[in-house]
Amino acid sequence: MITLEHIQRRYKTLHGQVTVLKDVNFSIARGEKVGIIGKNGAGKSTLIRLISGAEQPDAGKIIRRMSVSWPLAFSGGFQGSLTGLDNLRFICRIYREDWRKHVDFVQDFTELGAFLREPLGTYSSGMRSRLAFALSMVIDFDCFLIDEVMAVGDHRFHERCHVELFEKRANHAMIFVSHDPGFMRDRCERLSVLHDGILYNFDDMDEAFHFYYN
Repeated sequence: MITLEHIQRRYKTLHGQVTVLKDVNFSIARGEKVGIIGKNGAGKSTLIRLISGAEQPDAGKIIRRMSVSWPLAFSGGFQGSLTGLDNLRFICRIYREDWRKHVDFVQDFTELGAFLREPLGTYSSGMRSRLAFALSMVIDFDCFLIDEVMAVGDHRFHERCHVELFEKRANHAMIFVSHDPGFMRDRCERLSVLHDGILYNFDDMDEAFHFYYN
């Protein structure tokens, strides 16, 4: 179970302090598939980063009783001066995995070729996203955070993501952020709508979409 209790997140801007998340409450159990929708700038990606631990809330608490991934295809936590292979070694060291067991998978999935041994600073955004996704698959997280991952890459990349996530890891918990209603209906058991800094949780998909669009 992952539980968020009364989460607040504020940022300083040139126009003063802005509260992005005001009083967010949320939970997800093992194996659940939950979607989060909201307009651009509503704070969805901020919420995902908080759940992952990449950021900390200004108030409230997050209780994690299962392991959680970083946002898939998010490469902000990787070292740009290190090679793709060195980043694999680094991630595996943190999670106590033998990096040698995963080299072939990362090489095959990313299709980076010789670039796997080049610094991330030389990668295009697409190359970084493919590497980030592949490294996410190396660790067997209980819950995967999926922030518009299907928006990057080509059709072949989407198909490979589908196999890795929805076939090989069908029994894992997943939190989705997407603007695609069809995708959310197909993949999620319930939806939450982020509006004006508050997360509204719905068990009924139609009620969630009605609230969002009205």
